[in-house]
Amino acid sequence: MTSAYTELPLIIPGPESPSIEPLLVVASYQGTVNPYSAPTWPMAPLIDNPSAPRETIHWSKFPDTTREEFRLVAWHMVNRALPDTFLTGKVPSWRTRQSGPSIYQAVLIWRAFAHWLDKRGITSLDACTEEVFHDYGLHLSRKKKVSRSTVGSRLTALTRLWAFDEGSALPRGIAEPPWNREGRDDYLPAATSSGGENATEPLAPATMGPLLIWALRVVEDFADDILAAWAEKRRLTAQVAQAEATPASRAALKAYFNDLVEQGQPIPSHNYRGGRRFALTYIAGLNGAPYGQTNNVVGSRGLGLKEYMLNNAGGCPLDIPVTGLVAGKPWKLSLDFTEATALMRHLGTAAFIVLSYLTGMRPQEVLGLRTGCCPDPESGRHLIYGHVYKTATDENGNYRSEGELRDVPWVAVAPAVSAIRVLERIVPDGALLFDGATHDFINRRSFVGAVTLSSWRSRVEDFAVWVSELAQTLERPHEVVPADPNGAIGTERFRRTLAWHIARRPGGLVALAIQYGHLRTAVSAGYASRSRDGIHQLLDIETARATADTLTTLNADLTNGVGISGPAARRAIHAASQAPAFAGTVFTDRAARAVLKNPSLAVHDNPHSYLMCVYNREKALCHRRTDRRDAPSLDRCQPTCVNVVRTDHHADQLIAQAEVLEKQSVELVPAPLAQRLQARAQRLRDLAENHQRGRITLLETST
Repeated sequence: MTSAYTELPLIIPGPESPSIEPLLVVASYQGTVNPYSAPTWPMAPLIDNPSAPRETIHWSKFPDTTREEFRLVAWHMVNRALPDTFLTGKVPSWRTRQSGPSIYQAVLIWRAFAHWLDKRGITSLDACTEEVFHDYGLHLSRKKKVSRSTVGSRLTALTRLWAFDEGSALPRGIAEPPWNREGRDDYLPAATSSGGENATEPLAPATMGPLLIWALRVVEDFADDILAAWAEKRRLTAQVAQAEATPASRAALKAYFNDLVEQGQPIPSHNYRGGRRFALTYIAGLNGAPYGQTNNVVGSRGLGLKEYMLNNAGGCPLDIPVTGLVAGKPWKLSLDFTEATALMRHLGTAAFIVLSYLTGMRPQEVLGLRTGCCPDPESGRHLIYGHVYKTATDENGNYRSEGELRDVPWVAVAPAVSAIRVLERIVPDGALLFDGATHDFINRRSFVGAVTLSSWRSRVEDFAVWVSELAQTLERPHEVVPADPNGAIGTERFRRTLAWHIARRPGGLVALAIQYGHLRTAVSAGYASRSRDGIHQLLDIETARATADTLTTLNADLTNGVGISGPAARRAIHAASQAPAFAGTVFTDRAARAVLKNPSLAVHDNPHSYLMCVYNREKALCHRRTDRRDAPSLDRCQPTCVNVVRTDHHADQLIAQAEVLEKQSVELVPAPLAQRLQARAQRLRDLAENHQRGRITLLETST
């Protein structure tokens, strides 16, 4: 017996049949596959994506009445593919065969449907008529706080329930859902703003600035110290495990403690549940003794060490130098045995932040990188070679869990290369840079794949807390990481934040760490062969949003009587007059490109140079004549350029900055530098005076 839904014979699985057929198990999976009748079906045998979650289907959570019917349909969804003809008219995201995580999510949706059926006394799938699906579709659409896309994915899963039942060996006769023929609009909530990355709020500069500064410091300045501390801790721990209890080792321990007591020195200890405990492994390692013998010695009544330790509790300094500096001073006085594990965790997190922010990669792409992904080039820039997973499909259009090699590598800026080099010192050759087993420094558990995204979310938050405490300790309160006004930092917001900073080039700590113009070139080059895919869309959208905000602010200023000057003043006024059209706009990629292609809207604020650029490529002085860029190089603005305009606000900022420089020239510096500061201040005052002489207002242009 065969079906149009598969070229393989249709079979009825028995209790001991594998829940996942052997041909579908990925090569990297080394475990067992549960049988069909097992209470759980782990999805791990289907997953080769290092960042994908390894979820498990729990059949006990289905109602007793329909559990076995859903189990049979699920088995067909796991082990059989839909026909290509079924995809006719479907959106491109439909696949004849799904990934392990997608199958798991579909079964979760089926489970909710099963409980809804059970509450209505429906005990078999053969009672799932078109009317039943209609009622359930309306039920989904009326749920509060559920997005249109979420309801859409649930309807899709129920369509698959019908499709795989129809093509199974024992079909229950489930009716075709009405939305599959008539469309989904009647079953979807009202459309809201676009979701995904475009709707994700970028991290505030006040949060991203110090977070990035500390991540770079940890990777570039502290890594050697942290790795040395970790190596020394492992050496001492291994020494303890191999040590044997001998009279000599016992004598060495007693002599060690006697010396500490006689000299009034603290005893190595650590915090444990609100109290202090002997640092037994550290002490044993220092003295070449086993753990058990060390524990016996500290418990000896005759020595009285416990009371002495509680009154003289000390740390566990490692005998390694501290080489990392912050503002010319060591970042720590010493490295402690008890903190080495946490420091390694923070080092991995710092590398994750640097790569996530400075490459423009999606989190899953970062977690898919392996050692050797960024070889040293013979010339030119470093390139990062990796896999993509989100869009990876085989020749039949089905999802490929193992991903596929990216068409073009990412271009790496120097800090990203440093992060990769640090990670290559942590994990074994050929392993994932964020290999879960290696990066589980605390529990040392066995993992398959990379550290999960949920774990990185908590690690990033922990990192922000740690570096904030370090900033206070080092008397750098301006580098504390404040809470982001839009919630947790997470892992998905770095790409959007990168696009925001490149488009707007704000000041602050991020500006100190990164040159935006160079970074935009590097990041964009990494997506060159993928047309407008990926971060290009985010860059376009953020640039369009920045343009809209600039025009809106300028329009409001001009309406309120603010003056404007410069060769491009009238062009700027014309562009600002179009600002009301952007009110309430939610930018899509298409809308953003329409704005960017409109030359009359090309107004770029440049607060660092106290001006705006009304960009005309043919007249721009920031580019060479052969340079055909579509955007200005705001780090090379020329005061004599015909694209320059200034408002009264810019003139006020020029005067304020001139006053700051004049004050510095008097109070803070020697004479030669003072003269340069005074000259700079005078140039700023001249620009402000030129503005006052040439300023016009909106009223003047209309008369």
